[in-house]
Amino acid sequence: MTILTPQQFEDAGGTGDWRALNAGADAWFATSSHRAGAGLVRRVAELAEAAGHHPDVDLRRDGVHLRLFSHDVAALTERDVALAREISAAAAELGLRADPAAVQRLQVAIDATDTAALVPFWQAALRFDRDADDVLADPLGRQPRLWFQTMDAPRPLRNRLHLDAGTPWELVPGTTEALLAAGGRITYENQWWRTVADAEGNEADVFPLAAEHGTFADPGASDWRTMLTAAVHYPTRSFVQGVELLEAVAGLADDAGPPLMVDLRYRGVTVDGGKDQHEAEGFVALARAVQSAARGLGLTADPTGVRDVQLGIDALDIEPVKDFWRAALGYVDDPRPGLHDLYDPRRLNPPVFFQQMDAPRAQRNRIHLDLFVPADRARARVAAAVAAGGHVVSDAEAPSWWTLADPEGNELDIAVAPDPAKTRS
Repeated sequence: MTILTPQQFEDAGGTGDWRALNAGADAWFATSSHRAGAGLVRRVAELAEAAGHHPDVDLRRDGVHLRLFSHDVAALTERDVALAREISAAAAELGLRADPAAVQRLQVAIDATDTAALVPFWQAALRFDRDADDVLADPLGRQPRLWFQTMDAPRPLRNRLHLDAGTPWELVPGTTEALLAAGGRITYENQWWRTVADAEGNEADVFPLAAEHGTFADPGASDWRTMLTAAVHYPTRSFVQGVELLEAVAGLADDAGPPLMVDLRYRGVTVDGGKDQHEAEGFVALARAVQSAARGLGLTADPTGVRDVQLGIDALDIEPVKDFWRAALGYVDDPRPGLHDLYDPRRLNPPVFFQQMDAPRAQRNRIHLDLFVPADRARARVAAAVAAGGHVVSDAEAPSWWTLADPEGNELDIAVAPDPAKTRS
């Protein structure tokens, strides 16, 4: 099995639908419904079973996102090229078109004076796996990775950027104990959430704190956990059984109306409503139907597989800051009145919200975001972010990456697949 660089993967014939990002190769095939997407997923499953190699699959109402990566060698390989070609051919037979410009992946970067001291805190906050000394990753690959880099000198002021870490309510007490044992301290608490800072002051909001905020009252939807979103995770005995659940959920969602996120992995399926969508009329009935379908397949929910992450940015003047991040991330506005939220239109990356800051914090944040985009889209994304009020802090490593800042100094790296000759997030 030959290991490939991202560039070698993209240069291989028949991979034009795919783009190599920071960990694997991604493709997006637009569809007209959950059911239409499930039709593609069924074809993908047949190919994956034959190859003995299974992609990560994210089903949305308007498309299917696929990620290929050889986890056993932590790299792209010829096996990924072969499956990418077969998936593209199957999609074409179904009349589906890829949109390579649609794929991107966020990563959270934390500057630290002592990485070893901070990693256990964030591993507990997010319940992530430790992929390397300086990398934490969601075991289901649904949430952004965390990457730690060395900071030359302390920056003691509070960040303007923090993470919300939604957790099934019954796990919150144990999570809090683990955070405190890892050097954290509680800086704020109310009836809904608890803010805990790591040893260098980076903050995570942990929630919900009570069962009534973390579950549906309807016993027919008791498998679900409510956080910012409502979600449920079902371990499966095989990839094919996961496809069976995905197909059932696709039909239920199309018939009921509310869109769902259905994420299929080799050992399980996560069904997620998206931020606040569980408050919509009819959602609990849909959740009840999904639970019934899963139990009909002999599946048992596992709350530990549910995670919820969003990114919060404090701003003195919210609208100009929001304008930058909308353009830089390619996000769209939450249409509900009174909110300052942005979300990924394909709901593949976490939402971002903005809250009013009372006074300036004139210090470079210890947390910034890395956005990996296709190499052929990077310059256009940088230009859009600058046109929306940002500025380039550094382009010394372009075209590998650019460091940008919004009007108040919050930073974003726009990056392409790492050059094998360089070391970078």
